Amino acid sequence: MKSIFLGKETTINRVYTTEITDKLAKIAGLNTEVYTREMVLSGEVDTRFTDLIFSTWGMPVFSDEEIKSYFPSLKAVFYAAGSVQAFARPFLNCSIKVISAWAANAVPVAEYTVAQIILANKGFHLTSRLASTGRYADARREFGNFSGNFGAKIGIIGAGMIGKLVIEKLKDYRLEALVFDPFLPDEKAEELGVKKVSLERIFSECNVISNHLANNPQTRGMLGGKLFSLMKPYAVFINTGRGAQVSESDLISALKERPDLTAVLDVTEPEPPMPESDLYKLENCIITPHIAGSSGFEVHRMAEYMLSEFELFSQNKPCRFEVTLKMLETMA
Repeated sequence: MKSIFLGKETTINRVYTTEITDKLAKIAGLNTEVYTREMVLSGEVDTRFTDLIFSTWGMPVFSDEEIKSYFPSLKAVFYAAGSVQAFARPFLNCSIKVISAWAANAVPVAEYTVAQIILANKGFHLTSRLASTGRYADARREFGNFSGNFGAKIGIIGAGMIGKLVIEKLKDYRLEALVFDPFLPDEKAEELGVKKVSLERIFSECNVISNHLANNPQTRGMLGGKLFSLMKPYAVFINTGRGAQVSESDLISALKERPDLTAVLDVTEPEPPMPESDLYKLENCIITPHIAGSSGFEVHRMAEYMLSEFELFSQNKPCRFEVTLKMLETMA
């Protein structure tokens, strides 16, 4: 079996540890040099007999025709990162398996989200801003407007891998989770211990609302002014999904009109926001630079998942995290 690294050398080397790379070289015939799209298309590297690709963030995009021409022997792509939306369809169209570490990347996103939810219910975002700028009495007064975590209602928009992990991790806090996800079967909702409701109910009833919608044309701009206008006093909106699902102008209007509300945005559209965006000027808008996903040593978890998936693949066993064209309709 012949395997290659495809992508950006710095990113490949950051995600795949020396230990994992050496093991893949031994059991998957991995050539440890990192190849780029340009090297493939120029003929600098002969990929006609390549069986497997290992990659991560920065995976090049190829057309159906390019894949058939340059990768006629390819059987699978092992992607040590999350969303495969940018590159997967042409490979799947050519009957090549795509296996992603989306489940591994979901772990730190869920951890980030849960941390923000717990802090939100304690009034952290508003009260810390006031106290840190000398308005301590105001901070103490506002603290009385927050529910705390016992019995608070949390709205989860999208119950994919990340949404489900958030729900599971929140169970220790005795919170009530309401979920909007048309694709979540009733029996699965019951198993998770959540109630399926409309978006309107989530925005009007929940203390904290967290977006985990899949990124596709159907969800673009789905979260807009009508929904933001329904938010409870002192509610917090968290977005670790995709910025395109939120109408930025509507969110800005809601935050301007309601200083009691808070938005915690790890993703925006565009990303980062334009320099003139009012998001930067709003005290009740907290922006983090897309840090919820795997970072630091966390990225090695994704490579470990791909090593485990390859071992299943090499034994002709079903891979746990194989992506299909049907799955792309609802995945982030």
